[in-house]
Amino acid sequence: MFPYLLILFTVVPALELVLLIEVGRHIGSINTLLVIVLTGILGASLARYQGFLVLNKIQTNLGKGHLPSEELMDGLMILVGGIVLLTPGFATDALGFMLLIPLTRTAIKKLVRKRMEDMIRKGQIVQVNQFQTRDDGYTDIDI
Repeated sequence: MFPYLLILFTVVPALELVLLIEVGRHIGSINTLLVIVLTGILGASLARYQGFLVLNKIQTNLGKGHLPSEELMDGLMILVGGIVLLTPGFATDALGFMLLIPLTRTAIKKLVRKRMEDMIRKGQIVQVNQFQTRDDGYTDIDI
C-alpha cells in the first residue's frame, strides 16, 4: 500500500508540474490556464452526463429486479474520473477522460475486475461481515 501512496502523493504531482511547465513554455501560461479550465468544465459536464446515464441504467435494472453491479462499478469509475478531472494537470486529465468515456472505461473495468478476482483468490481482499449493534449502542464491525 505504501508504494501506491508514495506514487500518488509525490510522483504524480511532480509529473504534473513538469508537464504544466513544458506545455506552458510551448503555448504560454495564459493558454495553459485556459486549457486547464476548459478540461475541468468539459470533464464536469461529461461526468454529469455519464452519471445520469448510469443512474438511469441502475434504476432500470432495479425495476426489473436485477442487481446493478456493472452499473455501480461504472458509477464509481465516473465519480473517480470526475474528481481526477477537477485536479489541474494533463496526466490526471487523461486518466479522468479515460474513466468517463464508455469504451475506455469498459477496458479499465475489465482490468480492475481481473485484479480484484486475483486478490480474492490470493486472500488479499478482506470480507466485511454485517454490522452488529451492541447493547451499549455502539456498532461492531467485523473484519
